Amino acid sequence: MTSLCVYCGSNFGSSPEFAAKARKLGTAMANRGITLVYGGGSVGLMGVAADAAMDAGGEVVGVITEQLMNAEVAHRALTRLEVVPSMHERKARLEELADGFIVLPGGFGTVDEFAEILTWNQLGIVAKPIVLLDIEQFWSPLLQWMDNAVQAGFVRSAHRMLAQRARTVDEAIALATSPAPITPHKWLDRDATPIGAPRP
Repeated sequence: MTSLCVYCGSNFGSSPEFAAKARKLGTAMANRGITLVYGGGSVGLMGVAADAAMDAGGEVVGVITEQLMNAEVAHRALTRLEVVPSMHERKARLEELADGFIVLPGGFGTVDEFAEILTWNQLGIVAKPIVLLDIEQFWSPLLQWMDNAVQAGFVRSAHRMLAQRARTVDEAIALATSPAPITPHKWLDRDATPIGAPRP
């Protein structure tokens, strides 16, 4: 069975469309027999996606830290809830459980989770697809920053494409269940400068 990790906010956000898409994603994953893996909370978009998947008869696995058990109101009605000591272990465990990643709107924590798994792909630590579900152009500024980073010579265009963009739930699931793009090493300077040569 395929498992997809959903990163998303522990708040609902200002647009009703955020929760609507989170609900649609949870339902669609359950209908396709895809396990939803996420941060284990019952609040915000986290709770919406998890509840939708459970209501549709799907399997949902949550991973939450001891510290956030109360703050994020741990979901007690999941298929399985794992409690870990730290955020580092939480993120590592989510990666272990997932075959791919879909990122819904969220705040600092969501961006932190997304950036870490994106970097792990860039470094070749993992090779798992990552999809930003761009609801109401929420992720457009971040995608523009990535384009700027390519233009500025900090990111390969091939690595920029690791952060895939979807505008619909069906597109997000299709991309997240496809193989991750194959990319070269991240060090652009090494393409033009022999290893060991003086750096500017």
